This record gives sequence, structure tokens and C-alpha cells, in this order.
Amino acid sequence: MDKNKEDLDLLEERYGLAVGRIREIYENTETEQTFRDFFHREADFLVQMDEVLRNVKENCFDSMTLDSLREYNRRLYDELLPENYDNCYGNPVYAVKTLGRDYGQILSILYTELRGMIVYAYEQRIWDMTIGMELFLEIYQEFETDAYPGANYLRESIYYYMSDYTDELMQENVDGTVDPACDFAVDIIMNSDLTDLRYLYQFGEYVTKNEEKTAAFLNTLPKDEIEAMARTYTEGYRTGFIVENKPLEKKKTVNIRYTLGFERIVKYAIRQFADMGLAPTIYRTASHVMQKNRKGKNGYYGAIPNQQFEFDHKNDAALFLDRAFIQRKLRALQNAYENQKEKAAEHGGPAVMEIFGEKPFEPVSCKEAVSYSPEQQKLQVMYDNEAGQIVNRYIIGEERSFTIIAYPVPEIGEDFEKIFEETVKVNTLDYKKYQRIQQSIIDVLDSGVQAHVVGMNGNRTDITVSFHELKDPSKQTNFENCVADVNIPVGEVFTSPILKGTNGVLNVSRVFLNELNYVDLTIEVQNGMISEYSCKNFEDEAENRRYIEENILFHHDTIPMGEFAIGTNTTAYRMARTYQIEDKLPILIAEKTGPHFAFGDTCYSWQEDTAVYNPDGKEIIARDNEKSLLRKKDVNLAYFGCHTDVTIPYDELGLIEVIREDGTREKIIENGRFVLPGTEELNEPLDD
Repeated sequence: MDKNKEDLDLLEERYGLAVGRIREIYENTETEQTFRDFFHREADFLVQMDEVLRNVKENCFDSMTLDSLREYNRRLYDELLPENYDNCYGNPVYAVKTLGRDYGQILSILYTELRGMIVYAYEQRIWDMTIGMELFLEIYQEFETDAYPGANYLRESIYYYMSDYTDELMQENVDGTVDPACDFAVDIIMNSDLTDLRYLYQFGEYVTKNEEKTAAFLNTLPKDEIEAMARTYTEGYRTGFIVENKPLEKKKTVNIRYTLGFERIVKYAIRQFADMGLAPTIYRTASHVMQKNRKGKNGYYGAIPNQQFEFDHKNDAALFLDRAFIQRKLRALQNAYENQKEKAAEHGGPAVMEIFGEKPFEPVSCKEAVSYSPEQQKLQVMYDNEAGQIVNRYIIGEERSFTIIAYPVPEIGEDFEKIFEETVKVNTLDYKKYQRIQQSIIDVLDSGVQAHVVGMNGNRTDITVSFHELKDPSKQTNFENCVADVNIPVGEVFTSPILKGTNGVLNVSRVFLNELNYVDLTIEVQNGMISEYSCKNFEDEAENRRYIEENILFHHDTIPMGEFAIGTNTTAYRMARTYQIEDKLPILIAEKTGPHFAFGDTCYSWQEDTAVYNPDGKEIIARDNEKSLLRKKDVNLAYFGCHTDVTIPYDELGLIEVIREDGTREKIIENGRFVLPGTEELNEPLDD
């Protein structure tokens, strides 16, 4: 018998046995009362997942109406929705209240792991469904005995589940990134009638009016407009290789990341990438707890049923993370890339299409959720660092590029269509005009040794940023003239500052970072490193600090300022003010609407030794700082695996001035307006 056939037969046998046993659980009334509801509800959910698997396999959804598909989709995610979350075992507060602290935390994490079944069923991923069902059964059977199982035993069950399947799960991650044969999403996009909105329900993701309205709106636009939007996106990717002198001809794949509803643009983008010789890889954002990215979602995804659920479970790995597990996961990642080393070497990097306009998320602190211990925080930092090195060896940093663009979604409000039209204009501004204006800013910046930034209108910013020494100003520059190639839209000049001598206070009244809202965020910097931080999101100051530690510092004790930039896209700023969407702009656009400071790695991390030039031919020499230079001695000390931009809006910006070595100063921005000769045109949108 063929080995693959034998393995498949064995897997289907395991799956059938698991489903059969789970069906019996719902009929069983002997489970101890405290836990009966949890196991019965989860058993009912898993039986429902078997139904989804069979419906997809038998094409049952093809004949359903759009209304029926909506209702079916909502039922799959109903428990997680905000209106039902108070009585959901995915809510650690409810789980702990109902089941006790130890059992509640563990079973809430089990609940979260099992929610991935929805998308596995749609993709017909029987192996993923089987191992989840077997874990559920292993834990359930312990509650059939006379005595409760110890909480440590349950932790060990989940620990060994994660450990035992690490190789397979990491291989799934790598395959999805570099292998175009993993084409579930591509097949839907390229072979569906995108004018029939029922196609959105083939993915298995949660779908709301937001995704439907996005797709319906794009269907109203002429073909040439859609094609032009796709061209802006794909040309940005291609230009990135050209500008950075990287070998696009050696690449065969591009990873497309987007949010459901934008398939019509993606479809044209896939065709345009094909003309460049690139096949798409489009993987779904991770569902397994072990595969999730703690810094946000990567891949494609639909609507998020409940942001609070995501926030409550962002640290679930704390239940099983230890040094042995980290080492096993790193070995598995290394092996997975080794198995795909040829495809990895041919992979060009990500092309990302972000969205904005969703209601800013204000998280509620959840003390019942698991959290990282100090030792686990260090282990996670170690993993991120070493995993980055592994990826960089196989998807070679000096040879890969990226592009990123953003569009609004209908949730932004009644002006959605106008804002969308404005965003298209922002994304296609005359780059030559900005290149010229920005060069005048760079010329004066390069004449100085520091920049001084001061806030106004209640903004307490007062910070001085130090620059690299230019040994030959006729051939060298500190600042990159960003003209909308990889980073769309146009509108910034940026540098990697010298850490020594970079000191002061950065403050913003409100900012949206990594999908989270911050109120009165303050960061103090000493010699380029974060020394103190605070915000006013929560009444408890310790909770505010923990919020920043987890979501800006990402468990590092401190991180450096990796970037200083001056945003010049006053058109985007005017759009935000006109439609009052400042709090909804993504970092991608927001960073162009004022000066910004990024904390973490530099913009050139892993590629510092690759020469980069501005359009005027000058080499950008500010690609390192004192931390990234440590890679030459110990790469583990050089990188932090994060890069978070914090932007000061123009109306909170009192001053940006250049300080020269002789002590003279020259102003670039004063009282929120550009005052440097050659930049006056940037004030026109502000006048509007």
C-alpha cells in the first residue's frame, strides 16, 4: 500500500474515533456538575465542526443563499461576540468564576485552541482537527474519574500536545510562507465570481457587513481603477527591489497579506505579480496557540469577532513556555526551513495591504488571564531573536524586499466612499514633488549634528536626537528620501539615530499602535534607550506600565530608538482632520503626518551591510546604531524583533529645528507649519 495512502487511512480512522467519542460526551450526564457545562458545550461545538467539514466536502454551501450563509457564519462565532462574551468560556473572567482559577485558566486556553477548528474544517485540514479533538478527549477523560485531575497534570497535557506537534506546526508555518502549492485562498480569489458575495463565506473567517460592503463597493468601481490600485501596490514591491539594488530576477514567490473584502484588488495584483515571474503565497493568520504572533496578525483574516478575546489570550503561551520548549521550537523552525530551503531562497518577501477605519480598541485589563513570568519574558525575547536569525538565513535579508499600502473600510463611517477616494489620491501623490521638497529638508538636516523636537498645545515632548557623522557630505547622507516605493504613501525622511546624546521626553495625547489605543503616552529616553514610560489607559499605574511593557517593549527591559523621521504628507493629515479619523489612521499613514520616533530595531535591521542610496546618488550611511553594531560580536545582543512608530501630529508640534556643530540652529517646522525655505507647498493642505 502507498505510504501516503496508509497514513491518510490511519488519520481518518483516528478522526472517526475521536468524533464518535465526542458525540457520546454530549449524551453523558455523569460528568461532575461543575465541569459538565464546559465539556458538553465544547463537545457540541466539535460535533458542529465535523458537520462543517462534511458540508464543505460535499459542496453543501454552494446552494445556500447569502442570508443563509450569513446566519450560518454567525452561529459559528456567536459565543465570542461581545454581547455573549460574559458567558463564554473563552472569557478568562467567566471561566475562572465558573471553574476556579487553575482549571478556569487552563480550560479557557483549551477553548481558544479549539476555536481554530472552524477554519480547519473549511480548509479540510483533518490532521489539525484530529489532534485538537484528541487533546480535548485526553483532558475530558481525566474528569470522568472520581477525583479531579491536578491542574499540573492538565498543564502537562497541553505542554506535551504543543511539544509533540511542534515539528508539524512549524512546517505548516513555513510551507504557507514560501510554497505556492498551499493555495486555498488563491483558489477562491482566482476562481470565484467576486460579484457574488457568497464567495466571502468560503474562507471560514468571521464575516460582517464591513467585509461585504467593502467587496460590494469595489465591485462598483471600473476595471481600470481597480487595476490601477493593484498596480500602485505591485509596482511599489517591484520598485523596492530596484531602489535597493536587490535581485528580483532570482525570486519566484511573493507573500500577499490582506483582509477579507479586498479580493478584487488582490486578484489583479496576483496577475501583475505573475507578469514579474512571481507566484503568490497567501497564508491564513495563525489559529493554533503555538503559532500565533504576539505582535499582531500576519497573513490574511476576516473580521475579528471580539478584540477583547484576542487581548485576553495574547499571552496563552505562558501556560507551557519553558526553556526546553523554546529550544524544541527553534529546532523545528530550523528543520522546517531546511526542508523548504530552495523555495525559501526564491521567496521575495511580503506585500501587505492593511485596512483602517475600525473602531479603536480600548482593552479592559483581565487579571484572570495567564501572563508571562519574568523568566518566560526573557525566553520569549530569546526565541524571537534566534527565530529571526533562522528566517534571515533562509529568506536572505539582503535579497528580500516588501511593500505595504492601506485602504479604509466601511466601518469608518458614512463618508467611507469619499475617504476611500481621498486615500487613493494620498497613495498616488506626485513622488517627484515630494522627492524635491524632502531633499531640501535632508540638506539642512545633514548640515547638523542633532535635531530638537518640542511639543505644543499641552504636548510635553522635548527631545534631542543625535545624528551620525558625515565624513564626506558630498557623497553621504543620514536621511532616506522616502518616495513611496515599498512604503506607501509618500511622505517622510528618516534616519537611524546615534543613541549617545539622544535624550528627552516624547509625549502624545492619544495614539493607536499595533491595534491598541494609548492615552497620554509618555516615553523618556536616555542615550537613545527607553528609561521610563507611562500612559493613562487604566486607573492602576502598574497596569499601565505592564500594558506598555507587553505591547511596545515586548518584554524587553528597554529598547532603543531605532528611527527618527519627519513626516511630510500634509495631504493625509488634512484628510484625517477633514473627516475626523485621526484615531483611525494606521501607523503606515499616521507616521507620514508628523515627526515620528520608532522604538526597537532600525529600519535597516538584518540589512545594515547593504549599501542604500537616495535618488540624488548619496549613500545613506545611518543604517546602524550602537545596539545593531553588536551583531558583529554577538547577534543576540543586536536585535529586538520590534519596531513601533509613535507620531506627534502637527497640531501638537511646536518646533523641529536642526542644531549644528557650531551651535547655530535652523527651523524646519514651527507651530505646526513648515517654515524651511523650499517646503512652503506642504502648508497648502493645512490651509485647506
